[in-house]
Amino acid sequence: MNIYLIFVIVLLFLAVSDLIVGITNDAANFLNSALGSKVAPFKVILAIAGLGVLVGATFSSGMMEIARSGIFHPGQFYFSEIMIIFLAVMITDVVLLDTFNTFGFPTSTTVSIIFELLGAAVAVSLIKIFNSTDTLADLNTYINSAKALAIISGILLSVIIAFTCGMIVQFITRLIFSFNYERNMKYFGSVWGGIAITAIVYFILVKGARGASFMTSEAVQWLQTNSFKVLLFTFIGVAMILQLLISIFRINILRIIILVGTFSLAMAFAGNDLVNFIGVPLAGLASFREFMGDPSITADTLSMGALSEPVKTPTLFLLAAGFIMVATLFLSKKARTVSQTEISLARQGTGVERFASSKLSRSVVRGTVGVTKLINRIVPEKFILFIEKRFDPDSFSKKPKNRKDASSFDLLRASVNMFVASILIATATSLKLPLSTTYVTFMVAMGTSLSDRAWGRESAVYRITGVISVIGGWFFTAITAFTLSFIMAMILNWGGMIATILAVSVAVFFVTRTTFIHKKRYEKQHKKDEFDEKETLNGENIVQKCNSSIISVVGSVSKLYFSSILNLIKEDRGKMKKVIRKIDELNQLSKELKYNIYPTLKKLEEDSVETGHYYVQILDYLREIAHCLRFIADPIYEHLDNNHPPLIHEQVKELHELNESVATFYDEIQNIIKKKNFRDLDNLIAHQHSIIDLIARMKKKQVKFIKAELVGTRNTLLYLNLLSESKNLILYALNMVKSHRDFMLSDKQVDTSKLISTN
Repeated sequence: MNIYLIFVIVLLFLAVSDLIVGITNDAANFLNSALGSKVAPFKVILAIAGLGVLVGATFSSGMMEIARSGIFHPGQFYFSEIMIIFLAVMITDVVLLDTFNTFGFPTSTTVSIIFELLGAAVAVSLIKIFNSTDTLADLNTYINSAKALAIISGILLSVIIAFTCGMIVQFITRLIFSFNYERNMKYFGSVWGGIAITAIVYFILVKGARGASFMTSEAVQWLQTNSFKVLLFTFIGVAMILQLLISIFRINILRIIILVGTFSLAMAFAGNDLVNFIGVPLAGLASFREFMGDPSITADTLSMGALSEPVKTPTLFLLAAGFIMVATLFLSKKARTVSQTEISLARQGTGVERFASSKLSRSVVRGTVGVTKLINRIVPEKFILFIEKRFDPDSFSKKPKNRKDASSFDLLRASVNMFVASILIATATSLKLPLSTTYVTFMVAMGTSLSDRAWGRESAVYRITGVISVIGGWFFTAITAFTLSFIMAMILNWGGMIATILAVSVAVFFVTRTTFIHKKRYEKQHKKDEFDEKETLNGENIVQKCNSSIISVVGSVSKLYFSSILNLIKEDRGKMKKVIRKIDELNQLSKELKYNIYPTLKKLEEDSVETGHYYVQILDYLREIAHCLRFIADPIYEHLDNNHPPLIHEQVKELHELNESVATFYDEIQNIIKKKNFRDLDNLIAHQHSIIDLIARMKKKQVKFIKAELVGTRNTLLYLNLLSESKNLILYALNMVKSHRDFMLSDKQVDTSKLISTN
């Protein structure tokens, strides 16, 4: 008995862990529209969402039956077998969701829990079959295949429905309001808001109330009987209030709709998805209580048919789970990472794309362009012009005061995202269907962004690749969840208590490890200058940006070049591999700086055209310097990896001299940039000439080594390449400094008293 008490304690511990990693993944579902539209300060959005989670948690009671009997027939399993299934599911779920959270991929907690239950139940069923006279044909006796198939089909169907509904509703809404929605909102806003909020009230309160733990049967019956009256008075009351807010107080009611939608979507999420996190542990607790109720029955003889009976989860448990999720919502940085994926795919403007293009996405775009051309030939031109005008964001776009205020999409689209997703999720909750909130909210957002023409030809291939990647990740979730849970159930069945302790320990270690990995990734992705938060750029702040970029790159180049030469001399392949990874990061940084030229120059003030021209030159040289470093490092690593002969003594001696000279050269560049004192440029030019002379002497000596047959072919190719790229590294660096000097001279706001040099 003691071992099963420990199992229950472990399940409850895993329930808390699963709540944390689950809300981290699913927070994107109800936060993204509010965050993407910048409808309110971040903490206000979190507070409203947190309140919705708390209220929605109490609506989850009826959904708990899915975890108890939705996937398998509990009456066919004994208590000991049920506990193995539940433990395997929870350990797998914590590890799997945390992995997706770490890398910022929104996945489905519903799909993961269903396939984990299926995988573990199949594993235990196969063990029972092999230990009895049953055959594989009897698997249906143990697995509720019809219900599982219906749930899985419903989840996949929800993807299509969500995308289609989001696209259609957004098209109609934009056609009515256009991007100049503020002008039209005073005429139709109250009606629009009334419809949106009434729809949310209907599906959340009237339809979802049946599963609430605090609702009495009389209250539920009253709501069912008086549904029409409730909705009618809700619509009239909401419309009147919104019209007053528009007419008298000049309030943008879309903000109210989005915040109400955030609350309702968080509420619908908690009502639908809480079962994914605590349904299994609570079923395990109920099983343990059943086991304790009859001491005469052993764990291997107690059938768990009681789990098939209806259950009402205590409100206290649901609220406790709600408070844990709310605390995680405020504290988790991984939640921000997951949210950013969807926001970047749905944003209206262009910028750095997270995903590359793929053959499939290019084919889709080409096909769509062809269909569009065909439609344009068929549809009357006046109608097309009318549509184009309604969907033209440039005609009505307002530039925010600073970039920090810039939203990824407008309030109108955010409101559509909110209430369409809320309606779909709440409908499924009321029907006791555990659809995936991730799939629904993500696909609604993708449908509205497509309809809103956020996927223009400049970004469509990248956005489509992103959507395909996320959807592919969903299938990967299902396969991985089933497989890992299957294996885990086998291990726990074989290893018992020892295997349980080891599995939980590995899970804790894994989650701890991924936390540190995410911390590094998060810091790297969010390491930006204050410059990036400014919308209006002038000479002064672009100089700050340029200085910080040059100092950062130059410092990294100096260290990486120095390390590359030393690793070659010492034949340290392991350290050279680490240097290669750091060079990749430097190349990515220079690539991003170059990629951001367009938005940077677009935001420059009119009197800073010359400044922008020199800024482009500087970024070109930074990119070339990063390339040179890569062309040096790759051959060195290949040489070491293939165990080619080491350098001879004379080469080592000269490389040490070159290494010191290059390091000193880059130190001088850093001092010039930091102090903005270009009077020292003459000394830097002299130093460059001395290094070039040194490289020329080293090349001549290499020719002598070749004639004397002191070195082989591999040595020669590596050495000459290293010298050539080292020379390029010096030349590009000096040109970059000169461009930076001209860049600063071109700006009238910069003090030029220290900038003048004779060259």
